Parts: sequence; C-alpha cells; structure tokens
Amino acid sequence: MKLPNFLIIGVQKAGTTSIYNYLTQHPQVYMSPVKETNFLEKDWETLPPELITPNKNRIDTFEKYCQLFQDVKDEIAIGEASPNYLFHYQSSSELISRYLPDVKLIAILRNPVDRAYSDYLMHVREATDVAGKVQPLSEQLKFRSKGSFTLKKGLYTPQLTHFFETFNPEKIKVYLYDDLCKNPVALIQDMYRFIGVDETFIPDVSKKAQVAQVPKVKLVNDLLRKQNPFRTMVASGLKYILPVEVRQTVRSALINMNSTDKKKAGLSKEERQQLLEFYRDDILKLQDLIQRDLSVWLTV
Repeated sequence: MKLPNFLIIGVQKAGTTSIYNYLTQHPQVYMSPVKETNFLEKDWETLPPELITPNKNRIDTFEKYCQLFQDVKDEIAIGEASPNYLFHYQSSSELISRYLPDVKLIAILRNPVDRAYSDYLMHVREATDVAGKVQPLSEQLKFRSKGSFTLKKGLYTPQLTHFFETFNPEKIKVYLYDDLCKNPVALIQDMYRFIGVDETFIPDVSKKAQVAQVPKVKLVNDLLRKQNPFRTMVASGLKYILPVEVRQTVRSALINMNSTDKKKAGLSKEERQQLLEFYRDDILKLQDLIQRDLSVWLTV
C-alpha cells in the first residue's frame, strides 16, 4: 500500500496551492489528486454523527484516503497538502503519528497580518459570512479577547512547537512565504531536496495559482455565489435553454466583472497596527523557534 511520505501541513493563504502545483510538475513526485484531503485534521471515524455535516466528497475514512494514492507508480516522493493540519495541530499530530509515523512535514509561513487579511478577503469574496456580514478584522480581535479562528491561524509558535515536540525535528522543514515570492524556483528546489527527489528539476512558476480579488458590489456577489430565491429562479429558467457548462461559464464571467484587485481594499495603517500588536509576542517567539529574522513582520 502506497501512502504519503511527506505532507504540506500549513498554512492557509501562504502559497500552498502554488507549491502543490510545482510539486505536481516533478516527475518523481506524486501528489494526491485532491489537494486538501483534510483527512488527518480530525478523527472522522469516532466523531458523533450529529457533529458531521453530510458531504459525499469528504475524505473521512482511511479507505478513501488510501484510494487517493492507488495510482502511484514509481514516484519517489508521495504527498498531499492540507494547510489546516498546522492549525489543528493537536488532533492532526496524533493522527499523522498513527497513520504516517515516518512522514516528512513541510510548513510555509506568511506574515500573520497579511495572512489574516488575505483569509478575511477570501470569506468576503466567497460570501462565506455569518448572518449576512463578514466581521472586519478589527472586530474579530474582540472575540473572547483572543481573536477569531481567522486570526488564531497566524499564531504559529504553539502550533509548530507541538509538531517539533511530537516528531523528529529533522523531518520538519519550515519555509517563509516571503522567500517563495522572491525566488520560487530556489525555494521549491530546496523542497525537492528535502523530500528526496532530483533538485535540479526546474518547475514552471510563471503562473500564479490564485489572483486575490474582492467584489465591487457585495449584494451582487452574494446573489451570484449564495443559494437564494433569485438565483434558484434564474437557474430554473435557464436550465431548459443553456447546458450546465454554459451557465457556469456565464456565472463565472459575471463574478469576474464584479471583482477588483484586493489592493484597492487594503488595510489601513491603524488596522495593521492593531493586528501587529495581536501577533507581536508570537512573532518574537517564532524567530527563536525557527532561527529566522522576522523583523520585517514587526513593521507597519
């Protein structure tokens, strides 16, 4: 049975989709066809049924997880990328130890202020808000005096510390998103070396995996993305006229027309300062943990 010998464990909004694509290009690497399996995030098989939302596409059994790697041939490195593993470090580390005890672990970290803002914009863009509104990050800072999940994902030190204490530190590699942006080929070739494949292979890094955008008009974005009576009515009328592929293309085109570059919705200096104060102590501890100068993260 072939199973992963390396995992991308984190973090969200730090280039993991691009890295997944660069790894997939390498002839000696096999990546799970499902980018984020999330199987090792929680122990699905012991969760009470009432806590699990039905989802036929979810990888929630070991059998389903194994099936993702049934097409492995002679690849040297076998992997998957689920960037929430780092955030759910307690449950994930236990499950990784159970199923993949000798696996190598890779994390790529981004300035937590920028990561949180990118995460926030994703929720705005995807209309995954609660009660019709995505709370601004300044408001999220007030949640239980410890911040929201969006903010807590950037508190890297306790997450990484747990992994270093649970696994052999020599099998854990930490990269910075800043380095990925500056020289993606150098970073990915170092990653090739870490997972034991030909490091001289040069991936095509010319295409960004995701271009962050935000909606121009929230109401229009909600109508196009969320299930609602208007969208249902239009879809019911068009299904007799246009095939589903055409309808999806039209919907995507309308979403793009209502989108603009995220730079036009940037954080204010005051908001950045508030977020920096939330993360400052953790950044200082993280410097010592990973032996990297993170002073640039401490500037507004």
